[in-house]
Amino acid sequence: MKNIFIILLIGFSAMLQAQNSVSGTVTDKDKNPVVGVSVYAPELHKGTTTDGSGNYTISNVPVGSLKLVFDYVGYNNQSKTILIAANSNTLNISLEQAIFKMDEVIVSTAFNKLQSQNIMKVEHATIKELQQKGTATLIEGLATIPGVSQVSTGTSIGKPVIRGLSGNRVLVYSQGVRMENQQFGDEHGLGLNNAGVESVEVIKGPASLLYGSDALGGVLYFNPEKFADANTFKADFNQKLFSNTLGSNSSLGLKTSTDSWKFLARGSYNTHSDYRIAGGDRVTNTRYNETDFKTGIGYSNSKFTSTLRYNYNKLDLGIPEDGIADQSSSKTTGFPRQGVFSHLLSLNSVVYFKNTKLDVDLGYVSNDRSEFEDSDVAGLQMKLNTFNYNTKFHLPKVGAFESIIGVQGMHQTNVNSGEEYLIPDATTNDFGMFGTGNYEWGSSVVQAGLRFDNRQITSIENGIVGEEGYFKPIDRSFNSFNASMGYKTSLADNFTMRLNVASGFRAPNLAELTSNGVHEGTNRYEIGNENLKTEQNVQTDLNLEYNNSHFEFFVNGFYNHINNYIYTSPAGYVLDNNDVFDYIQDNAKLYGGEVGFHFHPHPLDWLHYETSFETVTGKKQDGEYLPLIPANNWNNTIRTEFSIKNWLDQGFATLNLSSTFNQNNVGGFETRSAGYTLVNLGFGGKVTLGKTIFNVNLNGNNLFDKRYIAHLSRLKNDGIPNIRRNVVLGVNFTL
Repeated sequence: MKNIFIILLIGFSAMLQAQNSVSGTVTDKDKNPVVGVSVYAPELHKGTTTDGSGNYTISNVPVGSLKLVFDYVGYNNQSKTILIAANSNTLNISLEQAIFKMDEVIVSTAFNKLQSQNIMKVEHATIKELQQKGTATLIEGLATIPGVSQVSTGTSIGKPVIRGLSGNRVLVYSQGVRMENQQFGDEHGLGLNNAGVESVEVIKGPASLLYGSDALGGVLYFNPEKFADANTFKADFNQKLFSNTLGSNSSLGLKTSTDSWKFLARGSYNTHSDYRIAGGDRVTNTRYNETDFKTGIGYSNSKFTSTLRYNYNKLDLGIPEDGIADQSSSKTTGFPRQGVFSHLLSLNSVVYFKNTKLDVDLGYVSNDRSEFEDSDVAGLQMKLNTFNYNTKFHLPKVGAFESIIGVQGMHQTNVNSGEEYLIPDATTNDFGMFGTGNYEWGSSVVQAGLRFDNRQITSIENGIVGEEGYFKPIDRSFNSFNASMGYKTSLADNFTMRLNVASGFRAPNLAELTSNGVHEGTNRYEIGNENLKTEQNVQTDLNLEYNNSHFEFFVNGFYNHINNYIYTSPAGYVLDNNDVFDYIQDNAKLYGGEVGFHFHPHPLDWLHYETSFETVTGKKQDGEYLPLIPANNWNNTIRTEFSIKNWLDQGFATLNLSSTFNQNNVGGFETRSAGYTLVNLGFGGKVTLGKTIFNVNLNGNNLFDKRYIAHLSRLKNDGIPNIRRNVVLGVNFTL
């Protein structure tokens, strides 16, 4: 594997030819130059900004089709494709002023188009936008996106939920690589830190066409931090303080670029005490510490571009088993606790031909997870090592028709080192191949694709037959064919419709196939089922959007039918003083959607009102409700924008009311949950004090100290409320 990385990183450098470049001028509608516009070539991971005359130049670009994105605050984003010839090329752009949020390039879908051009409705949010909401963790920020929520264990562990599906039914990508971090465990979190992440894209629905198994319910796609503009050096320091947990989050980043080479590095440290609930008590052992380091190096010339990135993440997590017991503000975790070490190495390489290109992603993920019950000797230790590959060949464009064919796969090994086994030692191999095409005419677009996948799971026998912890060896193969089709059109001026139908699948995981013992934190004996079938679903999505200069409106509806949905059911007898639960299957359905609007009244250009409502219902074939379905939520935000002469620029103030309704549609052994409303305030902007310039965010969350228990909290069964009032102060200095 080492040789493959070396070859793809430097093996094509001999292709270096005479430098080609693209340049031009960016103006507004009155032909005035726009200074400071970001001009970025996503495929090359390089960019620049316009100078005092609105001019830009990007050197060392490949011959053929090249996409450039023009981005500037207060103007509509533009994505332009230029056919690069030898030597110098010119592309002039005129930007239009924008009232609402800017159009973003969507990386997680096949053809990397602007959202307004995309066949699928994909939610996009920058990490900066999520941080302005004052959330303590990355998953808390994601849960503010309509259609996304979280299964949480205190403030340290959160598992994403997309339209009622979670765990192995939601796939997570970081640095272009699928994350594999024991995500099927109830107390296994996302395993990602927001430092060094540029933005997140959320595909709400089956995405197996592009990503294979486990994308049954959707995809979270994290875009890494961009490199510096060509021939620049940047450094920044970020510090956040949290009143509730006495927490601190510090981050330092450095990056620099030439025309051909790019480099960045970022380190962060995050530490929190036990969180406090309304009334003042702390929830014992919800404290945690996190160390994160990310670095990247890239090279590009006129024939080839390659980017190598590395992420190290170390988590020290307390597991709350005693509820509200010993009161302490210590940040040293007690027992039981988890220690998690993750390494993520990714390599993206693109080779350019005359009318085509080859895009190769290679990834290696090493996840070492230990659990310590009452000493520093790990009772449970699992090492999951995964090698991923994803190769896409972009065929020559024929008129308005674009197409891609590709192969994708994974080799994964799970090895146990501790005395306790949660799952057996096993090997998993995936292989998939797919093709997809996109055709545009007028204001309409059609996109369709087909895919075949095979997953092979082989495990090793362990333990003594008839006793807890015995795992029978398995050798199972799962095949699946999947397809998707989407249609986008303009029903009228500024009124867009998207209709998508797609299938997805998920092969059973090792816990579902092999479990034989008391499951942590549930007080029940779980028995796996080696005969489980593949989960297979078909989902239909309808998106309607309308926008003009002062009003945006959207409505999303979906219906998701799942064959062979896997869940646990009581077996009717007891083992080791615990009720026994079997893994069984049944057909299921989920339906619901999101609706919202954004109003920007004229002439009050500084005022915005945004509201959204989301709902999902999940049922088994017999009419019983599915568990872990989020309650309906209504979110309202009033936001103002302002500047205070000479010292505050890009200022904002927000008032947010998030109303979660009663959840009475409960499944399994869940209990009903009462609704609640939280009030949140935010303030911030760019501050100038003499020669010192920094950005500041001040947030007050759960301002009125509401005592509440979220329906998807794993501490709910113990009657433990969620976090009380939390004031968050963040500052960011450009050094």
